[in-house]
Amino acid sequence: MRYTQHALDTYAHSIAFRKEPSHTPSAQYDPKVAETVSSMLLEIERRGLDAVRKYSQKLDNYDGDLEVTAEALASSGRSLPNDLREAIELGSERTRAFAAESRRHLTDFSFETAPGVTCGVKYVPIGHVGAYLPAGRFPLTASAFMSVGVAKAAGVPHVSAATPPQPDGKPNSAVLYAAHCSGVDRTFVVGGVQALATLAFGLLDDEPANMIVGAGNAFVAEAKRQLFGRVAIDLPAGPSEVAVIADDSADPEIVAADLLGQAEHGPNSPAALITTSNRLADEVSKAIDDQLSTLSTAEIAGAAWRDYGSILVADNCETAAAMMDDLAPEHLELLTKDDDWYHARLTNYGSIFIGEWSTVAYSDKGMAGTNHTLPTAGGAKHSAGLSVSRFVKPLTYQRVEKPATPLVAEAVQVISDSEGMEAHSRTAAYRVERYRASV
Repeated sequence: MRYTQHALDTYAHSIAFRKEPSHTPSAQYDPKVAETVSSMLLEIERRGLDAVRKYSQKLDNYDGDLEVTAEALASSGRSLPNDLREAIELGSERTRAFAAESRRHLTDFSFETAPGVTCGVKYVPIGHVGAYLPAGRFPLTASAFMSVGVAKAAGVPHVSAATPPQPDGKPNSAVLYAAHCSGVDRTFVVGGVQALATLAFGLLDDEPANMIVGAGNAFVAEAKRQLFGRVAIDLPAGPSEVAVIADDSADPEIVAADLLGQAEHGPNSPAALITTSNRLADEVSKAIDDQLSTLSTAEIAGAAWRDYGSILVADNCETAAAMMDDLAPEHLELLTKDDDWYHARLTNYGSIFIGEWSTVAYSDKGMAGTNHTLPTAGGAKHSAGLSVSRFVKPLTYQRVEKPATPLVAEAVQVISDSEGMEAHSRTAAYRVERYRASV
């Protein structure tokens, strides 16, 4: 997440940095990571489960069963505190409800482009989805809601999940219970690159997955990149990002908390504030320092803010909006007097959080209902996040009635002949001949 030089040059006289990142976001492509991942994928494809077990032992110190039984999955919530179990159930329910409503708006339709020429779309779910459920430094409990649950709401008949073992040799119980509540069909205890390869090659399932979704570290992201084409993926994702537009009406303590809330994801997670208030810029900077002094994850969030955090002061709302659209953040919060003005104008973001009573964490943990798998590194300029629409294929069809032949075939002949594509032309010419002979 960084500003383009074009935007910095265009608005140079209307902006001032109060804090600039000391580090440039690292490239999402790392040749050493790519080489390692390529070698692993080739070996796993060649040697199958033997190689998967080898890497599970080597990288995760795990040599247990690779699949969680249906009984173990169903009982995974028993070891959880009641409030955590209830929160998981609530998040799963809300995320699937929003996905189901979204699916309801993706309706099959047909349209007559000319008399006797009907075209249409039929939405068909992907047949088999593989979901990676990360559980590294922080177990991302809600990831199952966003991947497994949304895929099931889209009508995907088979969803498999893979999650890495914990240091105790067992999968994370909260992650398992979230997958269970989300309707997962099969769950495997496999981590990292070997997990994605297992799903993509169908080593534990009856058949390979058609699509792989889910967040992960740099090796997981690279595995998805290399497997893309063989399978579909949700999107290439980098470190989590947050950006806030705020004015002098915003509470600096809230702004600071929300910036650190995403910086906590990792020491390379960018966090940016664009404000029209010099006073707020100063107060947020101080509030961040104050909050870091008591934050248990200050080692992570503080490093992210120090190296990748930024505060930019814009002269006016128009400049603030233009700079934010150039930044195209994964998560965008609006904390201003006129949030609706910004919401109507901004176009580049993964998901937007409007007003003081909204925060990214509500979506991160599945309590709002929207998806937290979103484009990073400027990807919001051209792509949207994971949603129910990604799990269905809008398949087109066309039906031409005999009387419409002159409306279609003769023009096709003209274009095909101009291109020198005689075989194309003949497909139309034969129909024209038969049509004329029959009338």
